Amino acid sequence: MTIVPATAAFRQSFRALRYRDFRLFWSGQLVSVVGTWMQSVAQGWLMHRLTGSAFMLGLLGFAQFLPVLLLSLWAGVIVDRVDKRHLIMATQTLALAQAVLLATVVSLGIVTPWMVIGLALVFGMVNAFDLPARQSFIVEMVGKEDLPNAIALNSAAFNSARIVGPMVAGLLLAAYGEAACFWGNAISYLAVIVSLWRMDLRPRVHEESRFSFSTFREGLDYALGVRAIRSLLLLLGLTSGLGFQYMVLLPVYAREILHTDAKGYGFLVSAFGLGSLLAALLMTRQQDRWRLRKNLLAGLGIAGLGMLGFAWSRHLPLTLAMGFAAGFGLILYVISTNTLVQLTTEDRFRGRVMSFYTFMFLGTAPIGALVAGEIAELASAPVATTVSAAVLLAGALWVYYRLRMLAAREAIREVGLPHPEAGASEKVG
Repeated sequence: MTIVPATAAFRQSFRALRYRDFRLFWSGQLVSVVGTWMQSVAQGWLMHRLTGSAFMLGLLGFAQFLPVLLLSLWAGVIVDRVDKRHLIMATQTLALAQAVLLATVVSLGIVTPWMVIGLALVFGMVNAFDLPARQSFIVEMVGKEDLPNAIALNSAAFNSARIVGPMVAGLLLAAYGEAACFWGNAISYLAVIVSLWRMDLRPRVHEESRFSFSTFREGLDYALGVRAIRSLLLLLGLTSGLGFQYMVLLPVYAREILHTDAKGYGFLVSAFGLGSLLAALLMTRQQDRWRLRKNLLAGLGIAGLGMLGFAWSRHLPLTLAMGFAAGFGLILYVISTNTLVQLTTEDRFRGRVMSFYTFMFLGTAPIGALVAGEIAELASAPVATTVSAAVLLAGALWVYYRLRMLAAREAIREVGLPHPEAGASEKVG
């Protein structure tokens, strides 16, 4: 008697996978992102081995995300006007070439910190176009009804890779060095390129208009003019800028604070990924807008407390547990934000709005990475992570205040009393 409901619940949680093109995209991404996490872990380890500097780790993060800051808003205009599948195939091919170059210079023993930073800049330039294209491509494969489930499943794949990739990277780093991770990443890009090539999506009609400032301004006016989208994006930019910068300092925690090796470093990254995966799987369930708004509060609060515990723990098991909690909260917040933004956005503005989302999510990271690296250099990594935790907790307090305001407004409407903001778009989704 219990098997049928359980089967139905399972199918409901993975309903977006019934679309063949999304299955291809999802499976290809799963393999590719494992490689991306392998490269990310090895890149930070390599930089710290070459320089021993927390500031250089921050500079590496700055270089990787600076192109997103500079290019992602304009990339959205292009995304709205080209075939997204072809664009993603191009960006993934360029990312493969970047991984091959990085693997080659490390294998030849000629790598320098500035080579790593230069290739991180190249990767960031590719990401500035790739991320908004991938985010806005999902709706073309599954439609708007199953979009929230597809977003959650996409995040589940990303965070599954976030567990496997760092673990594999830690083993490869210990046995063969950084080059093995970079070559593995290069090979992994073939999976997503092949999956995109095998798709049979119908060609979509795109607006026949030239790239122009007015087109960009139209998208910006739309994103800022819709109160729900504006508030979600501004909150994401503020919390992501400093609150999400734990990754750049993980080599410092592994080598100088916890005194562990490359395997331990991989476990640290995987702990955040395991918590993130659990959050992504929970988000595959049906969620109404009010539940999604509450997730913003819960996610920021859990992430902030987890980050605070992570900062000051000196025992690896406790540190891993705090990383798990922080990862859970961060992804609960990010998926809820992504879903609310996409559900609110009109299709004709989707590429531009998701480029603004990318800008707020990753474009603010260069400044945050530099600040975190500088604080860690002048004070310590725990102090820098504590600042990140404080930003996340401040964001949670703001969401709590807004939810109280929304609840009061809805109560007033239910009894039929006038309200000064009656009819206005709601601020938090």
